Amino acid sequence: MLELTDISKKLGNFQINNISFTVEKGEYFVLLGESGAGKSVLLEIIAGLEKADHGTICLHGENLKNKTINERNIGIVYQDFALFPHLSVYQNIAYPLKNRKFSKDKIRNKIEEIAREFEITDLLNRKPDTLSGGEKQRVALARCLAMQPQLLLLDEPLASVDVRLKDSLNALLRRINRKGFTIIHVTHDFDEALSLATHIAIIDKGNLISTGKPDEIFNNPTHPFVARFAGIRNFFNASLVFENDSNIGIINLISGSKIRLATDATSGNGYYILPSEEIIITLEKPVSSASNIMQGRIKDIIPTFKGMDVIVECGEIFHVSITKTSKEKLRLELGKNIWISWKAMNGKFVNNE
Repeated sequence: MLELTDISKKLGNFQINNISFTVEKGEYFVLLGESGAGKSVLLEIIAGLEKADHGTICLHGENLKNKTINERNIGIVYQDFALFPHLSVYQNIAYPLKNRKFSKDKIRNKIEEIAREFEITDLLNRKPDTLSGGEKQRVALARCLAMQPQLLLLDEPLASVDVRLKDSLNALLRRINRKGFTIIHVTHDFDEALSLATHIAIIDKGNLISTGKPDEIFNNPTHPFVARFAGIRNFFNASLVFENDSNIGIINLISGSKIRLATDATSGNGYYILPSEEIIITLEKPVSSASNIMQGRIKDIIPTFKGMDVIVECGEIFHVSITKTSKEKLRLELGKNIWISWKAMNGKFVNNE
């Protein structure tokens, strides 16, 4: 088990602030955040390449504060692979084993074993500059895992890999994890995190925003940054009040707009979340059971993988997901006045802590 407690580090104008989390043995733990959030610095602090200004790191109960990178038995793999260009694949994997004074026979047996596992046996005599990105990453992982580290750190390991090869490398990483390796994986890619993580920590501007299982974090986001990663576009600062004893509350947005919401949340300040697929667009004011009806103007229409994202301005900016067929049927275009509506049961209010 890895325990980080109040880790802080100042680097120029940037600072990591009092980050604490625990990674259990055998977990696939993903550090998710935008570029420059501090993820890689945190990884290097764990590895021993950087020293924290404050806080403690313990691995299986042992304080790593005064341990060098060589004494920590932690492996780290970077996105640029960091292979020795003048050495063959075999020699690259053998390099750390030689430093540990393994015998030639033991080195050969270990390399043959791990080459079969990583499907790189036919690459052993080749030089790194003859390999594809995916092949280089397999070699880098093989070299790192040949040492049987207690913890494997991955810094954007798929960033330099062709999209077509990511699925096979994802499968390889999951297979490594199932063998019992504890992995901490840094990425800015939401889909990559979801496909691999058993637990996720989200970091923004040096701060730990949220941590937990993927479904806990993204199904119930409690911070705008998390909501953005989860693809939720309609996320507003708001307050909730109840005008009577019913469970229908009034959401007050900053713009002055009022929204009816069926909720068991308590009154106060927080965030209002509305999935974009729950909103209906009509050309005329709807006559329906929808409790929330607003008139607005189309500010933009953006093609998406699933259809169209219609951006509607009506005091606040709302994102509405529709199909391409619906867009054509309604003859939607920039500047057009339309109506949006949704039911009181749609949406969610999250109280500030």
